[in-house]
Order: sequence, then C-alpha cells, then structure tokens
Amino acid sequence: MRQARLCAGIAVFACGSTFSQATAFGQAAELTFEVASVKPAAPPAADGRMFFGGRGGPGTPDPGQITWTNATLKTLLTIAYDVKPYQVNGPAWLDTERYDIIAKVPEGATKEQVNVMWQNLLKERFGVVVHHESKEFQVDELQVAKGGSKLKETTLDPNAPAAVEAGPPKLDKNGSPEMNGPGLMMLIQVGATGGPVGHMVARAQPLSGLATVLGNQLNRPVVDKTGLTGKYDFNLEYTPDMSRMPPPPPGLAGPGPAPAAPGDNASEPGSNLAAAIEQQLGLRLVGSKAKLDVVVVDKAERVPTEN
Repeated sequence: MRQARLCAGIAVFACGSTFSQATAFGQAAELTFEVASVKPAAPPAADGRMFFGGRGGPGTPDPGQITWTNATLKTLLTIAYDVKPYQVNGPAWLDTERYDIIAKVPEGATKEQVNVMWQNLLKERFGVVVHHESKEFQVDELQVAKGGSKLKETTLDPNAPAAVEAGPPKLDKNGSPEMNGPGLMMLIQVGATGGPVGHMVARAQPLSGLATVLGNQLNRPVVDKTGLTGKYDFNLEYTPDMSRMPPPPPGLAGPGPAPAAPGDNASEPGSNLAAAIEQQLGLRLVGSKAKLDVVVVDKAERVPTEN
C-alpha cells in the first residue's frame, strides 16, 4: 500500500443545463473563456500526496475565474455536459491523465453559458468529439433507514462563503479534513492497520449533495428519496474501493507489496460505503432502474494544444 493521501475539494461552481440559444456573448458556438491556461498537471509530491478540486465561477465568491487542479478529462466532461462520471463513456485514460486549468470568465456570464464555454474549450484544446446515447442504469435510491435518520441539522449559516481553499485542507485529531464553512470534502489516507481509510466531511449540505457524491463514488446514479429537506453536518468514515484509484507514478509506491491494479481486488478490501452510511448516518441505499443520457467520447487527445 503506498503512503498516499488523496484530497478532494468540492467544486463550488454549479453546472446547469446546456445553453444553446443566442446570448449577449453571441451564438453558443462562439461562447469562450476570455483566456484559458491548460497544461498537464505536475507529478504528485515526493510523499505521494495530491490535492484535486475546483473553485470559482458564477455563483461563487470568485465569479471571474475558474481554477482546477489535477482535473481528469472525465471530470471536465461532466462539467461541460452537466452529467455524472458514470454517464461518460470513453478510453480509460480519461480517468488517469490530470490537468491544471485556469479560465477567465467574461463578466456577467451565467452558469449555463460557462458550461458551453467548457464544451468549446474541450473541442479546441483536446479535440474532443462526442455523441449522446440513452442507456438504462442500475440506480440507488437514498432512503431513511428503518431505525431513523442520525443526521443533525447544521448550526452554520448555509449562505456563508464555501469552505474551499487552495491546497490540501488541515486535518483534525481524527484525520478528517477541518471545515469552517459550508461544503463537502473527501480524504483517503493510509489507516493505522495499513489499509485505506476514507473520510467524507460535510457542513451545511443538503442530501442532494450527498447523493451526488455517493453516485460518483459508487459509479452509478444515486437519487435522494429521503424526504429530508434540511442542511446537515456529518463526518463519515468508510473503506474506499481502491481498485478504482489510478496506480501511483513510478517511484512513489510505499514499502511492501505493490498496490493492486485496477480490476484486481485480490489484496484490497471492498468498499463498505453503503454499510457506513446506514450505521453512521441512518440512511440506506435501495436498488432501482432508470434511463439516463450518456456522453460517448468518440475522439480526444491526451496532450492539450499549447496555451
């Protein structure tokens, strides 16, 4: 098991539906960021620690600039087309190659217009070509468990600035990310027994946000059916599925056996995320089915064109 810590800061810009009509900035095809820097991300630090996340854009304290650190192309596709990772089909490297992006947003741009700017950026810099398909998915409904919810409503102001900062977050005595404002963060690190331990920390978050994060972790849709409409604080500790994590760069693996390759779970414990949700939050996941739109990547380049 490598001695690595992976920190995910929640992206604080929202993704709306695709904007396709004439606007103050011109036709949809002409919607572009004023300036955009796109480059491959640097390798992780020598200790294997890597922060990834996004901040800024319409509806945030910094509407004029969007910054992404260590973003995968799949992540950028989910933003551009307002879909979840499980709704993007393409080559495996969409999940492993990482990029740093800084984009200047035109004054007055809406979230919907920024989505289209992302689509045009991906076409111009990565040569992305996609088409859409309808596909039936196995989905999970997030429901209140038989014993009742264990969630506590937040005492924070939900309208306070989001607790998202550049770089890795500070950790409390239990190894969980510290948060002083609304937001949701995740951290995966090596536990006391040498295995991976995941921390999910939320402050002043609706359960729709938890459903979104769970869907990303489980790689299938999760729909909030709890009927709970408040905003909550919680700390969730669970065993992550490390088979979904990309292997570390050469030379960064810790002592002992090499980590299992994706798809090889022989030496890795399975995720207990569903069980942790029921035990710690008083919620449960119930299987169902639904048809959803899928973005199929027909073409994309690993190396973006120069800035």
